[in-house]
Amino acid sequence: MTLASFFPSRTVSIYMARMFLVRTFVIVAGLVLILQTLDLLSTSGDILAYHGNGQEQVWHYVGLRAPQIIAFVLPFSVLLGTIITLATMNQNSEIIALKASGLSAHQVLAPLIVSALVVAAFSFVFNDRVVSRATATLDQWQSVDYGPLPVDRGDRSNVWVRDGDDLIQVTQISGKGNAAKLGGISVFQRDGGRLISIVSAPRGQRDGDGWLIGPKVTLFDVASGKQLIEGPTVIGRGVRPDQFTLASVDADGLSFGALKSAISDLSAAGRPTTDLEGSLWHKLSSPLSAVLMPLLGAVAAFGIARSGKLFVRAVIGMALGFAYFVADNFALAMGNLGAYPPFLAAWAPFLLFFLIGEAVLIRTEE
Repeated sequence: MTLASFFPSRTVSIYMARMFLVRTFVIVAGLVLILQTLDLLSTSGDILAYHGNGQEQVWHYVGLRAPQIIAFVLPFSVLLGTIITLATMNQNSEIIALKASGLSAHQVLAPLIVSALVVAAFSFVFNDRVVSRATATLDQWQSVDYGPLPVDRGDRSNVWVRDGDDLIQVTQISGKGNAAKLGGISVFQRDGGRLISIVSAPRGQRDGDGWLIGPKVTLFDVASGKQLIEGPTVIGRGVRPDQFTLASVDADGLSFGALKSAISDLSAAGRPTTDLEGSLWHKLSSPLSAVLMPLLGAVAAFGIARSGKLFVRAVIGMALGFAYFVADNFALAMGNLGAYPPFLAAWAPFLLFFLIGEAVLIRTEE
């Protein structure tokens, strides 16, 4: 059997693929419109609360938030698009005609699976190139309460590092390794959890096993309430550069390649990477979930529509799809906690529901 013979005729395949894709993206548009509106109702007040913000900033927020919403609703939309497409074809006896021509259930679903594979590829590229950048920018914007964004040169911001009982806060970090430059340093010196003094300096750089901060260092003594001005001084002896540069790695705000590189840097520094490895694998398994949806929603395609159980089968298809999303989020959470290995956390729900979908499809066809 050739690959072409596994599909229905060219006309039928294009007809089914077009019907599926149109319904899927119409559902995406509707869900995005609704969810974006609800999100704006709860967020626009915070945006406009910053002096000088107006309509332009609100639309800028929409431009950053919409990609996240699209990425969130796309798998659900593929599921609903599959069920609506197959239920419509079943209601019009088109599925019966295809089966009567000698096609198996898998052959009937082949055009939808190929179309879902195209959607999965689009989803991966969209998440990698658009959603990750929008997420990183939105997180930075929210960290400054929707005020003016600093120029993004790939720097890290607002990093906290523990040095014994002391806490070191750095507002901006540029560079890597011993070439890392610190900006806006505050050292909260503590004794037994009690704050003793606060040391502040505008800049800092690597100096031996510590960090030289200056040129003017401000020392505020909590007990006396006095403030002293000192010259350059060394802090954080034993604090490694990677503790600053790799302290805050947000998997959602990084592309696949950037996250893989960050994991390599963390691993080389001897830092735990289990949760990030799970997120890395999930950047592949999440878009591929679109390929599962025709299989899970196929229960709505087979069976006689006149039996009155078409609605029940559509509900079963939706239940299977939503059960997959619940299992996927649960497995990812368990992976972040270290209870599941990263690969298992990302791929186990996909493989499990693939087998469930195949079992339901075979049982339904019989």
